[in-house]
Amino acid sequence: MDPILNPYVPGAGTKPPVIAGRDDLVDKAGITISRSKKGLFGKSFIAIGLRGVGKTVVLNSIQQIAEDKGCPTIYVEAHDDSSLVKLITPQLRSALIKLSKSEAAKELAEHGLRVLKNFASAVNLKIGEVEVGLDFGEAAGTADSGDISNDLPELFQAVGLAAKAKKTPLVLLIDEMQYFNGTELGALVMAIHRMNQRGLPIILFGAGLPQLIGKMGESKSYAERLFDFPKLDALSYVDAKIAVTQPAKNEGVDFTDEAVSEIFSVTKGYPYFLQEWGYVAWNLAENSKISELDVKKASPEAERRLDESFFRMRLERMTPTERKYIVAMAYLGEGPHLSGDIAKAYGAKVSTVAPLRSSLIAKGMIYSPSYGSTDFTVPLFDQFIRREFPNREYASD
Repeated sequence: MDPILNPYVPGAGTKPPVIAGRDDLVDKAGITISRSKKGLFGKSFIAIGLRGVGKTVVLNSIQQIAEDKGCPTIYVEAHDDSSLVKLITPQLRSALIKLSKSEAAKELAEHGLRVLKNFASAVNLKIGEVEVGLDFGEAAGTADSGDISNDLPELFQAVGLAAKAKKTPLVLLIDEMQYFNGTELGALVMAIHRMNQRGLPIILFGAGLPQLIGKMGESKSYAERLFDFPKLDALSYVDAKIAVTQPAKNEGVDFTDEAVSEIFSVTKGYPYFLQEWGYVAWNLAENSKISELDVKKASPEAERRLDESFFRMRLERMTPTERKYIVAMAYLGEGPHLSGDIAKAYGAKVSTVAPLRSSLIAKGMIYSPSYGSTDFTVPLFDQFIRREFPNREYASD
């Protein structure tokens, strides 16, 4: 069929034509934002899930809702060795300048900019050349200790007061939160806690890999009460069918039930993979009724596309010894696996490979679903590794 009309959009964070199975979460965020605009409490949440389950799509959808409601938004994505301070400071500056355009919030927003300047100076952070010539004076003694655990809540309070004066929430969206260190996560938790205590309208919607819950609990024990942690997993068959068939139906194309079953079987219902198989099957199909045979013909190309982008880019970030650990783990089959079993397959003691495991967790490649167990953060990654290393050249006998 015509590839120009292909409705499927496989890509990192790309919004699919139909957000199946995530509607309730997006709607919940919309309600929280609307309540906050009315001065009512709205609980922040942090979505937890593996790669490819639609966490980023959820955050992007929430940002659109917030913007449609006229709310200022901040969107940041963490990465290896990223700093919360460096990511969020220029964004807060932009938000405060926008708030200062409102007569009701002007004075408080300008005070917030002074506090932000203190905050940036205390951590030796340059906001940018645009700051030159922009001087709102000083706010000595506020958010200038150099201790982020103290300063970030004070900064948020200044921003929250300006947002409250304008009668709008500031919607903060942070993706890949697991990359922040414990100190930064603790400061962020404390800042949102302060907002709730003072009734100030800063809402956080975040997302991260499963290990994030443990990291946040370690940073502040009350984090589990402060946030909801909805878990995003593979879609059910019903939702997967909607995600696959509805975009095609909008273009006058149907999938047979057998074709849908085949896609669900090979993708396990993971949203990213559904888009990939739908995309390739559409391009290969010769008529407007996509069959099971079309899907089976699409599988080699869909796998190749995933191998070349979604999977291999993660493999390239590993050291040779990390790859050996991953191969040993993959050849144990579908996880999770006990650390001792992986070490045995690797050919070393648990204590010897423990640093490798820790390094791979820090890189977001694996996680521990329970004490002493390990699994991949990327669905179907074990299958890719076995395709990539069919002779187990990195694995121990």
